[in-house]
Amino acid sequence: MAGSTKSALIIGATGQTGRHLLQNLLASPHFTRVGEYGRRVTPVDDITTGKDKLEQKVVDFEKLQESGLKKEKWDVLPQVVAEAFEKIDREYVINAAKEARNADSSVPQRLVYLSSTGANSSSPFLYPKLVNFAILCQEVDLPSDFCRSKGLTEEGLASIGYSDTIIFRPGFLAGTNRSDHRLAESIFGKLTGVLSYVSSSLQINVRVYLGKAMYLAGKLGSNDLPPAVAATKEGKADAKFTVINNATALKLAEWQK
Repeated sequence: MAGSTKSALIIGATGQTGRHLLQNLLASPHFTRVGEYGRRVTPVDDITTGKDKLEQKVVDFEKLQESGLKKEKWDVLPQVVAEAFEKIDREYVINAAKEARNADSSVPQRLVYLSSTGANSSSPFLYPKLVNFAILCQEVDLPSDFCRSKGLTEEGLASIGYSDTIIFRPGFLAGTNRSDHRLAESIFGKLTGVLSYVSSSLQINVRVYLGKAMYLAGKLGSNDLPPAVAATKEGKADAKFTVINNATALKLAEWQK
């Protein structure tokens, strides 16, 4: 799949990571057709390159059968929906991936999903993305069932039957440009920024590294990832997936062929 031009469908491109991933896809000659589906899509005026190969569609995730996902044939599907609501973060993501899966299982398709550090279907923590780090999660008094959201989403996606499933588990997302000020994230970001000088597992810049790493993973696939990146495998015997953690994503983004 890595050797010729391909198509990519990104679901959730208006978020902090998705917007940079979309830019990488549109700028790449490897992808000659790029779709952006979501509850919202990027304003056309914000797109500076690759407009001619971009297809946008606003999707009602409650009516996916009307989205046209089943009719389209996409080679790579990056999913970067990242909201702290179980229905959106798990049900919508998994249902969209199912709808976009080619009915012909012999046709190779690659799924790339943005999860979170600490994702684990057996985790006692509520939802690592809410506070970006498990230590702070312990201080949040919220229902324990939702703690497993990211891990369960990972397992659900891996069981759909894509020929290649790649999961990103980044640490704190630096370099975001949010319209709302989040005090906890601001304080924690300063802390991880300092600690990132001694550890590569805590923080990643969405613009410089994460968007690029997800693009490269979608382009190369699990089998062609450079050995130096040291990605790992997880999942059940019949639903294996590749894991790219924070340090691995940094290495991939810095890798030059």
